[in-house]
Amino acid sequence: MANVIFPNKFKQQLQNGERLYGCWCALANPITTEVLGLAGFDWLLLDGEHAPNDIGTFIPQLMALKGSASAPVVRAPTNEPVIIKRLLDIGFYNFLIPFVETQAEAEQAVAATRYPPHGIRGVSVSHRCNHYGTVPDYFTQIDSNISVLVQIESQRGVDNIDAIAGVEGVDGIFVGPGDLSAALGHLGDPAHPEVQQVIQHIFARAKAQGKPAGILAPVEADARRYLLWGATFVAVGSDLGLFRNATQKLSDTFKP
Repeated sequence: MANVIFPNKFKQQLQNGERLYGCWCALANPITTEVLGLAGFDWLLLDGEHAPNDIGTFIPQLMALKGSASAPVVRAPTNEPVIIKRLLDIGFYNFLIPFVETQAEAEQAVAATRYPPHGIRGVSVSHRCNHYGTVPDYFTQIDSNISVLVQIESQRGVDNIDAIAGVEGVDGIFVGPGDLSAALGHLGDPAHPEVQQVIQHIFARAKAQGKPAGILAPVEADARRYLLWGATFVAVGSDLGLFRNATQKLSDTFKP
């Protein structure tokens, strides 16, 4: 029923430094998510921060990805333990936590995904992620099969990158180019040389701490440059962008 059988292959691939190509899911629709799940992406990001998703829309999308080779990753709307607990219970194993700025915030994100004594996740004996109580080894296996990616998108986050990346349980560092460019004074211009220099710096510091780095890069040239800089998990597009571009192209083909 859930989308991952122990062990968590996506987590293992991250740790092995494999190149993993992903796509953003922002349309909050199980049909479009199901189609993306057939395309062969390594991972799909189901967005709870900047897309109209909630628990009620996430569950049908997880169902739509049952049997897909694409690992579902959820971006929580915020680094809040109760929200993360609910996302865990409905069946997510892989988390992207936005706007992490300090070591303490990274530690909080990890703790929210672990049961006591290693964390603060609340205990339910029957929920979707443990097949409604039918997975006998769920409590002993789940903590080590959760992946936590933290998003760096502020100057403070950049300043604390070494401490954040060094947190045990943080499986990867993700760059949010839009918010990062705004934080650096270049709103709407992630291609600005200063922003690009900081992105490269984040990748380098993540590597120095032994953690993979990722980014959203819907422009092919950007994605390939980031891969050359050492990024290993890159979202190369979004369902919204693909649909928007294709529909505009179709309209322009027939209308002057």
